[in-house]
Amino acid sequence: MPVLLFLIDTSASMNQRSHLGTSYLDIAKGAVETFLKLRSRDPASRGDRYMLVSFEEAPAGIKAGWKDSHATFMTELRNLQAVGLTSIGQSLRTAFDLLNLNRLVSGIDNYGQGRNPFFLEPAIIVAITDGSKLTSSCGVQDELHLPLTTPLPGSELTKEPFRWDQRLFSLILRIPGHTPPDPEPMGGVPLDPSPITPMCEVTGGRSYSVFSQRMLNQCLESLVQKIQSGVVINFEKTGPDPPPTEDGPIEMKYGPQSWHSCHKMIYVRPNPKTGVPVGHWPIPESFWPDQNSPTLPPRAAHPQVKISCVDSEPMVVDKVPFDKYELEPSPLTQYILERKSPHTCWQVFVCNSAKYGDLGQPFGYLKASTALNCVNLFVMPYNYPVVLPLLDDLITVHKFKPPAKWRQSFENYLKTVPPYYITALRKALRMMGAPNLLADNMEYGLSYSVVSHLKKLSQQAKIEADRVCALVGKKAALEGGIKLRCRSSAPSLAHRKDFTQLLQCIMGDGPALPMETNTKEFAGFQLAALNKALKPQGLRNPYDIPRSHLLDQLSRMRRNLLHASICILKGQDQDQMHSVPIAQMGNYQDFLKHCPSPLREADPDQPKRLHTFGNPFKLDKKAMMVDEADEFVTGTQSKGKRPGESSSPAGVGAPKRRRCMSPLLRLGRAYTPPKTPPRSPDRDHTESADHIANHVESNCNSVMEPSPVPESEPIQRRNHLQLDEGEDQQDRVQENGQSSDSEWSLGSEGEEEAPHRYPSPCQLKKILNQESQELNSELRALITKEIRKPGRRYEKIFYLLKQIQGSLETRLIFLQSIIKEAARFKKRVLIEQLENFLEEIHLRANGMNHLDAF
Repeated sequence: MPVLLFLIDTSASMNQRSHLGTSYLDIAKGAVETFLKLRSRDPASRGDRYMLVSFEEAPAGIKAGWKDSHATFMTELRNLQAVGLTSIGQSLRTAFDLLNLNRLVSGIDNYGQGRNPFFLEPAIIVAITDGSKLTSSCGVQDELHLPLTTPLPGSELTKEPFRWDQRLFSLILRIPGHTPPDPEPMGGVPLDPSPITPMCEVTGGRSYSVFSQRMLNQCLESLVQKIQSGVVINFEKTGPDPPPTEDGPIEMKYGPQSWHSCHKMIYVRPNPKTGVPVGHWPIPESFWPDQNSPTLPPRAAHPQVKISCVDSEPMVVDKVPFDKYELEPSPLTQYILERKSPHTCWQVFVCNSAKYGDLGQPFGYLKASTALNCVNLFVMPYNYPVVLPLLDDLITVHKFKPPAKWRQSFENYLKTVPPYYITALRKALRMMGAPNLLADNMEYGLSYSVVSHLKKLSQQAKIEADRVCALVGKKAALEGGIKLRCRSSAPSLAHRKDFTQLLQCIMGDGPALPMETNTKEFAGFQLAALNKALKPQGLRNPYDIPRSHLLDQLSRMRRNLLHASICILKGQDQDQMHSVPIAQMGNYQDFLKHCPSPLREADPDQPKRLHTFGNPFKLDKKAMMVDEADEFVTGTQSKGKRPGESSSPAGVGAPKRRRCMSPLLRLGRAYTPPKTPPRSPDRDHTESADHIANHVESNCNSVMEPSPVPESEPIQRRNHLQLDEGEDQQDRVQENGQSSDSEWSLGSEGEEEAPHRYPSPCQLKKILNQESQELNSELRALITKEIRKPGRRYEKIFYLLKQIQGSLETRLIFLQSIIKEAARFKKRVLIEQLENFLEEIHLRANGMNHLDAF
């Protein structure tokens, strides 16, 4: 997660205008916005963190810090004003301290335990300034000086204020105020001679001298490419120069060359699966840890790595891990690639890393790739020429059963290794399959006093980080008033003819001055400061009326006066009471803070719906809980047709009308048919069925019996499963097509004079199928609703399944559709119970000769 910190010059000199008509501060704001747009094209920009620091004194200069959102960053960027001094040294120190707030808490620097390139927090500081003189309260400075003292705990452990994964780039605006007569030179952007340029080069960055808008855009595109995950290392040659190779350059150059000392970065690529860099071996410290030392020596921000130009054979042992880092293109990489020797390597060292000897032992090597397109740094175990052959013998010869001689050689090797390598070596041996070669009680190299001191610094850094984050964004307290200075429009006292007389009066040698010429009259007078938090009241305070709004205010006052006959005079205009600046119209969160707490939801199982500001269909994602490891219920369902939704376009406008249970299916209740007039032969059967359904519905509404069925169940089920003899009666109706107790009164369709008013078996079967289909559709809707609810309460689902109407085939098809619906929501436990229920139905149907009973 790279951190992008923008350091914007807010000195008064940034108000100067270019030939484009915009000030330097506006150009800086536009450059930041352009940078964000260019960066957003990269998918890796989703994890970026943006910070904003101005040239004001801390903490007011920190406009957007660790806990501020991107919206806060953009708001503070637009509100920047160029009023102040060019205190770039103090601002740079504030920026570095802000980046280093959490490093001691997280232990990313790993003081005294070696430098881990895979423990990094890459940060880029982009400073935009005009390159003017460095001014401060002490005067004008020619060189850039960063304050040595800082309130950040643990800063004394590093010599420099920055770290090896932090780089500084500066954009120096040199856009002229008039259109230049000469055409703009093509090519690269030159370095700027301002005092900030050496600071950029020390951190591994550079400065850009910007003379036009086109050059500014070119620099921004270059900066976007500089956002890489890596650390900066100082590579220096030690020993004699390498001999020329057969394929390499023949000419020899004597004296110091550019590749002898390079200050470049190694790329630390993240793991494509996890997105986090993974490594095994550290870069050694430049000192041997002493158990008796109470403190740690301060380390340099960038490790000094020495390169021995003696050709060596690259060593890699199977099952022994190693780290591989690509070097940034530099004169060193160019020289190694020109030698065209991909099968040889140069060993690398860190001075004073061993217990004896200044150069120490090699911890890796530099090697060109086989394709000769890059140079890689291989980080191996410390003194790898000794330990790799031992590990190779352990794997191939001894088969992880080392003899005493091998153990003695391995113990002698451990005595030459810095103690902080023990942890990485133990982890590597565990990966190889030999976890018992190292004892668990081996020392790590840090004394007790050093460890306790580091823990104390970590706690202090945590307190300081919380304090700084709390101060970010807080406005400075308003002053009690503005001191009044005696500056009249009259000419200076020195130009008056009676200057000598006035001077004598002031000194007390002459008579007293009159009141209008007394310069000490308003010595302690102060003007009240304007409180911008209060809304202006134009009908009460005339000083709240801007000069440009005087005519509009007269119209408001006239309207207020003319309406006084209807009601009393209002102290504030209605339009001004409800007027809100455009920038605050979308600030709905502050409005919610002043609202009373809402009532609780009637149904707590339903997902909590957020406020309807913006998108009224937005759901609270926190309410969608994961109740088991294999279940996940989402708030938004498929965009297809919902279960139980009618497919006909005619039913879209009005809601579906519920019908009560048919009297034939309502057991234990006799039905007296109504007396209806004779029907004509052209009447449809549908009209007769609708009439019966309406009558049944009115009958159900008039007579209600108590039932243990929950209220959310369909109304049709309320008098259905009550008595065993009623079930037998229902079976008799379904088999024979007629009932003995409750009967229908249906007129014949083809005859005006009907000998009886009972339906035929075919019509009765059709009516029963229609009623059962409607019941099953409502049951399907209720079961689907229960499936969508989070949790494992499935008793209601099986209760509803036992009320399905129809034949065995219909019930099996219905149950299979419910299993598919449960599979959509990954309800594995429910699916297993439904499959067991399905097997139970098959067994019961085979044992009871396919009876329609569960």
